Amino acid sequence: MTATLDALPAPTTVAGLPLSSRFVMAPMTRKHSPGGVPTAEVAAYYRRRAEGGVGLIITEGALVGHHSASHETNVPRMTPGPAEAGWRAVTEAVHQANGRIAAQLWHLGSERGAGAWTPSTMRGGDFQEILDAYGESVRTAVRAGFDAVEIHAAHGYLLDEFLWPLTNRRTDRYGGDVRRRATFPVEVIKTVKAELPAGVPLIVRFSQFKERDYTARIAETPAELATILESFATAGADVLHASQRRFWEPIFAGHHENLAGWAKRITGLPAITVGSVGLTRAFLTSPQRDDLLKRHANDEFDLVALGRILLANPHWVRLAAEGRTEEIRDYRKADEDILY
Repeated sequence: MTATLDALPAPTTVAGLPLSSRFVMAPMTRKHSPGGVPTAEVAAYYRRRAEGGVGLIITEGALVGHHSASHETNVPRMTPGPAEAGWRAVTEAVHQANGRIAAQLWHLGSERGAGAWTPSTMRGGDFQEILDAYGESVRTAVRAGFDAVEIHAAHGYLLDEFLWPLTNRRTDRYGGDVRRRATFPVEVIKTVKAELPAGVPLIVRFSQFKERDYTARIAETPAELATILESFATAGADVLHASQRRFWEPIFAGHHENLAGWAKRITGLPAITVGSVGLTRAFLTSPQRDDLLKRHANDEFDLVALGRILLANPHWVRLAAEGRTEEIRDYRKADEDILY
């Protein structure tokens, strides 16, 4: 092991799941699954990241099987039939490369556009319909061979819309104070957890920021954040994936911890940090790298998620660990248009 990334490329076990390294591939929507079905090209794409040293791959958001989940036709779905078969090919490809892979379950909420189901529009039996869709999707993921499941409850999509007071104006049990706003996400967590076999961890991804509002906050204070995250842990979350735009930024004034640090401090659960890690070669010799290593050494988080840098550099973990930085290409916006 070189000193380049300290202990991060080393094997570890998180929530009972053995991983080849502490690096995670963050979920990134790619839109290369026509009709919602992952192709052989998608399977090869994920396999390359496992071969490159990523310990845990989290898939791009896979839509739950409900008509309100999305209007997209090239985003993968997690539903029985052809999509399930496509995902089975993906998991087999990753496992052949000695990798681990988690399915991220996704509902866009208001981001769907016309016909969206949101905290403002859902009534009566709508809640059970969505819970049933999550239940079917997690059963599909288990049959398809996934090692873990992640619930996407971040970035302004449906479950996060319930957590955010700006989009949740309900006055019934699903809205009001921070505890009631967490009610429906908690019901989803319980539904998914109940369908998971022993040994298949449940990850919950959450954030303060939204895709359309980087200043948004679901929790204004540590106490509010604790109310939300403790309810997630009680409902069955095994790992918390704390999404922020820049991992080095503290979340609350007067405290140095980032969002993952607070998640682990509050719940004691393993935490994944993410946010602009390694976007350029310069990161590997920068103060930000030193900060990442220091935070990990101080037990602020357990795993580190890489996003956009992996699009053109599937072997980033191996190259960085071996000090072969000259072979790493800086992230470019154009990388998002390819499936390499």
